[in-house]
Parts: sequence; C-alpha cells; structure tokens
Amino acid sequence: MQLPNPNNAPTLEFRTLFLTLDRFPAQAKVGGSAKIPSILYYDKEGTVRAVGSEAMEPAFIEQAEEEGFIKVTWFKLHLRPDSLQLDFDIPALPGNKTPVAVFSDFLRYLFECTKSYIQRDTLGGHHWNSVEHNIDFILAHPNGWEVSQQGQMRRAAIMAGLVSEVESQERVHFVTEGEASLHFCINRNIPFKKDEGVIIVDAGGGTVDLSGYRQTPSGSFEEIVTSQCVGQGSVFVGRRAHNYLLERLRNSRFGSEEDVQQIASIFDSDAKHTFRNPDDPVFIKFGTFRDRDPSVDIKAGQLKIPGNIVKTFFEPSIKAIIQAVKEQRKDAAVLIGAVFLAGGFSANDWLFSRLENELEPLGLTVSRPDAFLNKAVADGALSYYLDHFVSVRVARFTYGTDCVKTYDPYDLEHMRRRATMITAPSGRKVIPNVFSAIVTKGAQVHEETEFKEQFFLESSIRAAYREISADIIVYRGKSSSPQWTDLEPRMFSTWGTVYADVSAAVKTAGVHNGQFYHQAKFQIMILFGGPEIKAQISWQENGEEKRLRVPLQLSANRSPS
Repeated sequence: MQLPNPNNAPTLEFRTLFLTLDRFPAQAKVGGSAKIPSILYYDKEGTVRAVGSEAMEPAFIEQAEEEGFIKVTWFKLHLRPDSLQLDFDIPALPGNKTPVAVFSDFLRYLFECTKSYIQRDTLGGHHWNSVEHNIDFILAHPNGWEVSQQGQMRRAAIMAGLVSEVESQERVHFVTEGEASLHFCINRNIPFKKDEGVIIVDAGGGTVDLSGYRQTPSGSFEEIVTSQCVGQGSVFVGRRAHNYLLERLRNSRFGSEEDVQQIASIFDSDAKHTFRNPDDPVFIKFGTFRDRDPSVDIKAGQLKIPGNIVKTFFEPSIKAIIQAVKEQRKDAAVLIGAVFLAGGFSANDWLFSRLENELEPLGLTVSRPDAFLNKAVADGALSYYLDHFVSVRVARFTYGTDCVKTYDPYDLEHMRRRATMITAPSGRKVIPNVFSAIVTKGAQVHEETEFKEQFFLESSIRAAYREISADIIVYRGKSSSPQWTDLEPRMFSTWGTVYADVSAAVKTAGVHNGQFYHQAKFQIMILFGGPEIKAQISWQENGEEKRLRVPLQLSANRSPS
C-alpha cells in the first residue's frame, strides 16, 4: 500500500509478506495440501521421535516397531468437552502424557518447521530475528470447544515455547473452525445474498462444525443461529472401515491386526478421499502380485470392497450433517437458502453429492469453493485475524453466576427450600442456589458488548473484601430461564472464577446483634469481544469504575456429559 504524496513529500511504502508453508519434512510432493497428519511417536521415556509425515516413512515405521515406540493419533479429540459425544472410543494416550503435553509437542514441531522454512527458503528469512519474539498465534478449534479447551490450548502454546505465560493473553488468539471457514469462503468470492442466511459446514477430520451467518447491508456478517459441533468427521469413516476389515479378514491369512491396520491405512489415505459412486467397487492395493485370497476378494495384492459397503462407512456422518443443517435452518432467525462446504472431508465427491440430493429439495443450494478445501480453516483463521468480517455472534449457552435471594415466604420455590435458608450478617434470611443469568443462550452479541449484572456482598469482617471471588457458571440445559442450580445440577458447571480486591468500595451498612456489618457493590461482566469469551469484576472507587484486568482463572471441572 502506498500513501498519498502531497506536495512531492517523501513517500512511505508498506509491504505485507504472506507465506504459506507448503512443504514439511518427508513430504516429497504436497500437491498444495500444506498439511501433515496429526501423528506423533514417542519412545518409552516419553521423548518425541517423529511427527507428521516423518512418522509415516517406511524406514521409521520399521524402527518404531523394533524399538517399541508408541504411536499417538486423534490426540486433539482428547481435549474435547464431555458434552461432545463420539461413536468410537479414541485411542488412549501414553500413561506419561496428557492431552496438553501432546498438543504442545505438536505445536513445537509445527513452529520449528515454520521457522526453518522462513529462514532457509524464503525472501523473509533475514527478517526472522526481528519478529521472532513478536509473533501472534491464531489457533482454530471446533465450534464445540469452550473456554476450558481454549485454556488448555493456550497452556500448550506456552509449554511449546511459542510464547511466555505473561505474553500469552495478548499473543495467542482463538477462532472457531466455523468462523474461520466463513472467512475462507468470503476470500474465495463465494456469492452471499444479503437477504438470506447461509450455513457454513466445515467438515474436517475429527468434527463437523456448522455455523449460520447473514451478510448485513454494511458488508459485515452476523451469526444468526447457535453454532453446532458434531463428532462425525472423516476419521470416523476410516474407523468404520477398519472395523469392517477386521471382521471380514478375521479368518484369512491377512487377518492380523498389523495387516488390517495397513489395509485400513491405505483406505484412509486414498479410497476414503476418492470414493464417489456406490455402484463401483473400491480396490485397495496393499501387497504384491503374489498376495491373494479369493475367499475375501484379494487378488494380485488388491482387496476389493463393493461400493455399496463403502457407502455405509460414510452414512452416519452424512446423516448427522443433514440433521444438523435441518436443525440450524429451523432455529435460525433469518431464512437460510444456501449451504457452503469447506474442510478436507468436504472434498469427497460422494459426501458432496449426497448432501446435494438431500438438501436441494428443501430449497437449499449446496456449493463448495474451488480451492484446496483442507486449507480452509488455516487460511480462514489468518483472515479472521486480519479482516474480522464477523461483527455479531450468538451465545451458545446461558452464562451467569450463583448467588442468594432474600427469602420470600409467599414464593413457592422459596418455601420448598426453607430448610436451606441461612442468615446474612445484616440479619436477612436468604435462600442459596440461585442462578443469576448474565448472558442467555441464543442472544446476539456485538463485538464490543459487555453484559453485566450488579451484586453486593455482606460481611462482618472488613478484610474479607480484599479478595472476593465469583464463579462464572454455564448452563447447558433446555430451559430458557434457569433460576435454580439445584433443579438440574448436571446442566450447570463452573466455567471459571474471577477475583478482585473491592475493599475500596466497602461501606459500613449497619449493626446487627451489636456487630457492624459491611457491604460492597460490584458488577460481574462477561465480554464477547470475539470467539474467546472473557469475564471481569468491576466496582466503583472514588466515583470511577475500576475493573480487574487479569485472566479468568479456569475451573478444573469439565462440562457435564
């Protein structure tokens, strides 16, 4: 970009250099994918021995088998909230590794590869030292991930050495895969009609993420329905194929776990992506010309699987996507007329044609960008950071806190809880287990919106106000107005805790039983400045609003199943 040059003044020229790491170690041909498989191998001491494409080289696989290295896959799904149900059990991690530690090792590898690529192979290499400690990282995650998962990902980035803990709040950013895919579609010039909504379906490896948007007259985008996350990505197609092969080859000479795993791996890397017609059989070439067993359709080193069998591997995922699209369309605040597909799984022609056949009779046009769909989230995440097209989002859950209410003898719910009544320092009779909603599910939230509710704390001990705390609680049930945490206890979980010193706001409020009691008023604030939700406490001090600007302390509790 060149600035105007009035009166022949000296000009300044700004250049932005965009680089895509289009090859990783052990990738002779990348075909524009710019991706590596999410695989790591550890030795018995827990040291990383290979990652990504390097972990798939024949020589290394032989070494791994001889030395007893431990293979780790699907590790990102170990971060998921309990509310995300999966069809299969995912492979366990080594006993000495947590999901955060494995994710950290993977991030460290990606960063080192990127650093090496820029230093050695690009024109920007000589700039590396000047930017190495001033890099912002944008981490995309499934729509179903919550603040707890974001906190684990941030911890992994710190452990990997990408950022220090002090800088992590400012330099590590998050975006949902659905929102990243929207940005990808915008930059690929997918046409949006300003009078109707669109559903973005990001079909990836582990999850399928659905998000609904509409374009405003100003050109920005608003989320119009609660996003969804379905655990039916392409890895589950491969898992169903593996189980089928295990049963089919059980009594053949190719029925060992090693042989089945090899054949399933070849299906996963080839046939799974190219399958397009259930009338045509699929051939998996895994051996030599001499490998044959006609009883299980193995000839000349090839296994033949009927196409109508292969389509059953896809069917649960396809049905889940169709159901989720229908639900989003029904719940959206705006008429939805189009579905845009992104993500690597979307490149499969059978998936695309099935969705077309099912959704177009409902009045939905189905399309996908003419581009490398498996890069949609990566490219879209960068666009999110630079362009920020989305100005309004929809709250996925109801957020609030627990508190007490003054006992009302004429309120039936209060009467039912009379046994739990306690006496406050002022002498008031109060009922606990009250849920005070601050943000309700489905609320459209502008980027700069702050949701707040006022509370006060009573205590006979003035020092108690030096560190007050408030739990931020998320409600995942179906009630539109939850009021009591003891009615559906499994639907409530502590999201995190905020702390503050509000001693400057304390006022002596009165005397009860010969003892002074004090009160301090404060507000609990929930901020939706982006895909990452934040919370704070604010209070008045000498007529000015003060607020605590430290990170929300995440709860160790996971969300209910």
